[in-house]
Amino acid sequence: MHVSVTDAKGQLTDLVRRAEAGDDIVLTRHGHPAVRLVPVQPVSNQAARRALLAAVRSAGAAKARPGPGAARSQDALYDDDGLPA
Repeated sequence: MHVSVTDAKGQLTDLVRRAEAGDDIVLTRHGHPAVRLVPVQPVSNQAARRALLAAVRSAGAAKARPGPGAARSQDALYDDDGLPA
C-alpha cells in the first residue's frame, strides 16, 4: 500500500496498526517511495541484545574514517608565523 506523506498525517494510527498486522505500508513524497513502515521486532533475550549491539558497533567502526589529529586539525588556518592565513 502506497500512501502520500500528506495523507498519512491524518491516518497515522490506522497505518501503524496495519503495519503491525503485517501490511506493507510505503509512504511516498511527490509520488516516489520515501519510507516504509515496519513493525519493530523485539529482541528476545540478553544474548541476542548483546549480539545486536556488537553488530551495530562494528558497523559504525567500519564506516569511521581517520581524520587529522586534534593537534594538527587547524594547521591549515594559520601560516608559518602562526597568523591567520
